[in-house]
Amino acid sequence: MPVKFGLWKVDGAEISQVPRSVIESEQRLEEIIEARIDILGLGRLLQVGRQVITEFGKRIDVLAMDDKGDLYVIELKKDRTPREVVAQSLEYGFWVQSLSFEAVAELYAKHHAGEDFESAFANHFETDVPDAINAGHQLIVVATGMDTSTEQIVDYVRGYGVPINVIFFEYLQDGEREYLARSWLTDPEVESLVSSTSKKQSPWNQSDFYVAVGENEWKHRDWDDMRTYGFVSAGHGEKYKRAMGNLHEGARVWACIPGTGYVGVGEVTATAVPVAEFEVQYDGQTVSILQAPLKATNMAQESEDPELSEYVVRVQWLDTRPRDVAVWEKGMFANQNVVAKLRQPFTLQRLNELFSPSPTGD
Repeated sequence: MPVKFGLWKVDGAEISQVPRSVIESEQRLEEIIEARIDILGLGRLLQVGRQVITEFGKRIDVLAMDDKGDLYVIELKKDRTPREVVAQSLEYGFWVQSLSFEAVAELYAKHHAGEDFESAFANHFETDVPDAINAGHQLIVVATGMDTSTEQIVDYVRGYGVPINVIFFEYLQDGEREYLARSWLTDPEVESLVSSTSKKQSPWNQSDFYVAVGENEWKHRDWDDMRTYGFVSAGHGEKYKRAMGNLHEGARVWACIPGTGYVGVGEVTATAVPVAEFEVQYDGQTVSILQAPLKATNMAQESEDPELSEYVVRVQWLDTRPRDVAVWEKGMFANQNVVAKLRQPFTLQRLNELFSPSPTGD
């Protein structure tokens, strides 16, 4: 049985209980949880979508994901009986267990104005999406109360490994002040998830990377300079420095100008260094790139700061083209991150057909 909370206001010698509100508690609770999903106490979650429509035409109140790639179906009791919302959650669990990586990514984009799922995951959790997602899921029923019969149903199905739990909120008001008290049917910290067959992304070949050529109004970098002197670069922030550090020697990079298309493919021949340490051939001599003619006239900005400097990775270009003949087709991989593993079969197939990605003689 869940713990029942009481709240008392102590005002000097006067002690009074804060009354529980029931008239608008369900609606108000829904608003609070949808605005602040962290209040559930499930750790950091990325909201995949609200009112997510299943293939059965039903709507999941909130679908979320944790940093391990596990999914959370969060159902609010609203005006349904506890037994109805439990039954609905089980139906949703049947649907969720089969969601592939691509299906989750499509759902996220649909509920976030086309935003890229992998980029959002990386920005939210500060780590890449796991190679396998949806290896487990949890069904979370949110209610302000539950009858004994329904609790028995939940306990019964949980005994057979169904990953369902109930979270209870008490909604209280004291004048204009609002309070929430939370308890669980079972402590979520000792819950074990039911694993299913993991939904993997396409396998990565450990070699191909997508690299965004982030041309900007501040002239920190320019694709024409990259073609001329053989490099890719990013900087002016720790995460951009880290992104360049992910490109290892021997990696194959596919350069893409966001919003324009793919413009080159090459092989990394030296790992990232601060721009002030990067040398190029110009007029028959080896010089610092900052001494060579550049279209990126502000590439040297903050070059004395190791955290904010531009970072440069040397690339032997195998095939490049001007930005006005960039390659782009519907369905090709795009990402808001500077560097991402390129594993999408369609994109790799088409790029290999449209570019010459092998060194001469291979």
